[in-house]
Amino acid sequence: MADYYELLGVSRETEAGGIKTAYRKLALKYHPDRNPGNREAEETFKQLNEAYAVLSDPEKRDRYDRYGSADPQAQFSGDIFDIFASVFGGGGGFAGAGGRVQRGQPGEDLEAPLTVTLEQARAGDGVPLEVDHLGVCDRCDGSRAEPGSEGRKTCPTCRGAGQVRAQAQSFFGTVVTNQLCPQCRGLGEVVVTPCGKCMGAGRTKVRETVMVKLPRGIDGGYRLRIPRAGNAGIDGAPAGDLYVYIDLAPHEHFTRDGDDLRYTLPVGVAQAALGCAFEVPTLDDPEALEVPPGTQPGTEFRLRGKGMPRLQGVGTGDLLVSAAVQIPKKLSPKARDLLEAYAEETGETIEAHETLGERLRGFFGKRKVEK
Repeated sequence: MADYYELLGVSRETEAGGIKTAYRKLALKYHPDRNPGNREAEETFKQLNEAYAVLSDPEKRDRYDRYGSADPQAQFSGDIFDIFASVFGGGGGFAGAGGRVQRGQPGEDLEAPLTVTLEQARAGDGVPLEVDHLGVCDRCDGSRAEPGSEGRKTCPTCRGAGQVRAQAQSFFGTVVTNQLCPQCRGLGEVVVTPCGKCMGAGRTKVRETVMVKLPRGIDGGYRLRIPRAGNAGIDGAPAGDLYVYIDLAPHEHFTRDGDDLRYTLPVGVAQAALGCAFEVPTLDDPEALEVPPGTQPGTEFRLRGKGMPRLQGVGTGDLLVSAAVQIPKKLSPKARDLLEAYAEETGETIEAHETLGERLRGFFGKRKVEK
């Protein structure tokens, strides 16, 4: 998605009136009804409406200026033709025969999960995501009619009105209502010979790769909206959106705690008692860390600025290093002698406990003596 200001051809200092004037001029130029069959113009029209929807809203514009289009609160969610109608008045398209507005059926929104690495979230990378969705049929180009055929004709059910009258009896008498024509879905026209590939649907299943731009510092649990990456619309209507749910993959060294990262540093007994220098991994290069003499298990050290970028703020979190003092499970005879000498020197009392085998031997030996 291009920058909203660049799309409208205005600067970031342009006031609301100038933004509206620029939008009016471009929206008329690129409206689909003035560019039939021109997909590029249609996509430009969609983007213009999204840009105006955000920049004409003071709160959304302020968030867009600070965080860009990745901020969910600086995005437009709705019908782009409603934006057009709010500026020009009337319906979302130009009226055709009989004053009927031909808008088609908007595409459906889709959802997809995306697992990203800690490094990708930190850098704000673009991550490719394969999406299965309904795209415009490449045989009929979305027209729903077989190429070379007669195309469309006036709907025989509603005779081109797009609506049918329905009567129902009620307590007050006969009630007459206008309803959307079930055959042409309000278009007033039907396809004579349906496309042989999409069977007249105008859409076929396709798999495409969508590039998901991550905001720097994003965490798992967030949802990103990718405009117009959902199912294609029918009869020229806009495509739906794609909502991507972010999950953070486990990391080899770190766990995430908000904007901070946590790392567990294995420290030997002697290293904790005497002090030692360590090399600690970070998301950049390794950092030197001095563990002072007498470090206790669970002591926490802070490496400032080595965490994650703050998603909706400035600055960076820290890397919190926790000392995990390792108690050896097995000792060599020499190491045992040294520890016993240390215990004697410091006055620590070491009581030997009998093993189960020793206690059993003692029990049966006692029974034998008693006999």
